[in-house]
Amino acid sequence: MMCTVLENTDRPEPGRYALTGTEDGHVWGVCDEIDGLFGEPARGTYELFGWVPEGEEVRGWVGSRVWLVPDGGDEEFGPWLLEDVVSAVRAPGADGLVLRGLDGYEGPPEGHRTPVRLHDGRRWLGSCREFARVLPPEREVCPLVLRGLAPGDRLRAALAKGTRRALDLEEAALEIRDGRGGHLAERLLWAKVMAWRPSVRGAGLIDLELDSALFEPVPVHARPVWERWLAGPPVAANAWAGLDTRLRETWLELVRERGCRRPCPDRPAGHAYEIDGRHITDEPGLHLALGEAVNGPGGYFGGCLDALADCLRGTFGYTAPATLLWRDAGTAREHLSRVLTADGLPLDLFAEVLGVLMGGGMRVVLA
Repeated sequence: MMCTVLENTDRPEPGRYALTGTEDGHVWGVCDEIDGLFGEPARGTYELFGWVPEGEEVRGWVGSRVWLVPDGGDEEFGPWLLEDVVSAVRAPGADGLVLRGLDGYEGPPEGHRTPVRLHDGRRWLGSCREFARVLPPEREVCPLVLRGLAPGDRLRAALAKGTRRALDLEEAALEIRDGRGGHLAERLLWAKVMAWRPSVRGAGLIDLELDSALFEPVPVHARPVWERWLAGPPVAANAWAGLDTRLRETWLELVRERGCRRPCPDRPAGHAYEIDGRHITDEPGLHLALGEAVNGPGGYFGGCLDALADCLRGTFGYTAPATLLWRDAGTAREHLSRVLTADGLPLDLFAEVLGVLMGGGMRVVLA
C-alpha cells in the first residue's frame, strides 16, 4: 500500500461512479472508470439422480429460472428456485442430470432428498427420484478498482491515517450513473481499502482498490444490456424487443431500479394509453411493454403482478380511471395464457394481468 500525500485539489464534477457511505450518505469519492464491475457468480451444482425427461430432452441452456417442486406428497418444503441456469448435461455414466445455477431467495432444506419435478415456468422439464446439492465453489474474486477517483475530504483523512481501522470504510454503496448523469443502479459492498496509488488520469486523483469479497458483480452475460444503459436510457420504445428472456430480465431490473428511484408524475384521470403488444412473448416483455405504454421508452410500471397493482394506485404516472388500447393482444394471449406457477400449477397470466389492470381502474380494449 502506498501512502503518498494527496494534493488538495478541487473536486471535479460528479462522475459516473460514486462511492457513498450508507449510514449518512457522505461521498467518499467519485470517478468515471471502474474495474471489477462485471464478473461470474459462484454457481451451485445440483445432481439429479434417476432423471426422466418430460417431452423433449433437456440439452444445453434450460432457461433463466428453473423451479424444483417436491414430488410424492411432501408439502412441508419447497418449491425452490434455481436462477440463471447455464448448463444441463447428463452425468457421465449415470442416469442423472447435472444443473448449475444460483439458488434463489430460498434454497432446499439441508439434507432434503425427496423426488422433485422441474419446470421453467412454461413447461415441465422432467423429474428425478433424488437430488443432491453441491455447495457453490469459492468465487474467483477480482479486485474492485476505482480508477481516477477524486477523493472526498473524509477519504483523504482515512488514507493519510493509514491504519487498518481507518481504511475500513464499512458498508458503502456504489452509485452508478448513465452517460446523461441520471441514476442507473446501486450496488452495496463492504468498502475496505486494500491499496491505493496516484492515478495517471490527473493530479490529485487516485486508483483505489477495495476488497470485493462481499461485492456481488454484475453477471457477465448482462454486460451488453448494461453497456447500452450506461450510454443513457432508451429514447425509442421496444429497444429490448430483440433480446431473449434472460436479457429482458436484466433490462427489466434496470428499468425497475431507475423507475422506483425516479417515479413519473401522475397524469390526470381519463388518460388514454396504448400498448404495443407485438413483442410480448414472455413475462418480462409484458412488464417492459406496459411500462413503456404508461411512461414512455424505458418506463417502469411494475415488474410482477403485485408491483403492477401498486403502480395502479398512483405515483407511477397513472391516475384512475383510464383506458388502455392493447394492440396485437393475441401475441400475449398465445404466449402467456398457459404458464406455470412456482408450485407448477397452471396459470393464465394474460387473464390475471387483465384482472389486475381492470381492478386498478384501467379499462382495457383488446385489438
